[in-house]
Amino acid sequence: MLEQLKDFLNFLIMPQPHYTLLNTLVYSLGFVLTSYLFFLFLKRMKIKVDRNLALAFIPFILLGSCLRVFVDANIFESIFLVTPLIYLTIGFLFSLILFFSVLFQKKFKTPYFKVTLLVGILLSLPVLAILLIKVINLLSLLLVSIFLLPWLILLKAVRWKRENKAVFLVQTFDATVTFVGISFFGYEEMHVLPKFIIKFFTPISFIFLKALVVLLILTLLDKLRGKKEIKNYVKLMIGVLGASTGIRDLFRLLLLV
Repeated sequence: MLEQLKDFLNFLIMPQPHYTLLNTLVYSLGFVLTSYLFFLFLKRMKIKVDRNLALAFIPFILLGSCLRVFVDANIFESIFLVTPLIYLTIGFLFSLILFFSVLFQKKFKTPYFKVTLLVGILLSLPVLAILLIKVINLLSLLLVSIFLLPWLILLKAVRWKRENKAVFLVQTFDATVTFVGISFFGYEEMHVLPKFIIKFFTPISFIFLKALVVLLILTLLDKLRGKKEIKNYVKLMIGVLGASTGIRDLFRLLLLV
């Protein structure tokens, strides 16, 4: 019985060699739970879910994605930098810095997001610099830019909420990187649902299907009754997921790892 409990806990916490329907479901539920707990933390700290919070997130998303590539590139290994623990690692770090930033704001009147943003930049820049030195495949960046350009033009032309455009673009960027990696550089999709879609249709179909799904979710969120802050938070988490995986995959292409 104890051995079975140990195996179950290892399955929940420890990184698994492959994505399956079961561990994808477990990771998804874990992400929802931790996202909810983080939302309660924000409420406790009286931090609004707005542009400032989203801005503070950016360098930490970059930091987490770059550190994940460190593992892919065999720069070093750590179970805390692989799914699912990397989300807890970066989430805990971000929460800790947010906490002290709010205390700093109360004492010195400096907006919390400026402190958090500055600390995030200082943490992420050295990690980013190490990866940039190792870049060997600029063609991948060119291809991603080419296929992403039509979406940029489209978003520029349509009237839509700024946060919706940002989330939509981030998720489309993630799908575009996946398409470029599979179509031009022989990479393979590891996640269960995208792998199924790409296998039975085409890699480029994944971009349009993901764009459609994100469009529907964002439209539904805007139409639902409820607190704007909660809806903004859901949008923020959707953006965080897209940005973290998209940046990681892009750097994998740039380094060919």
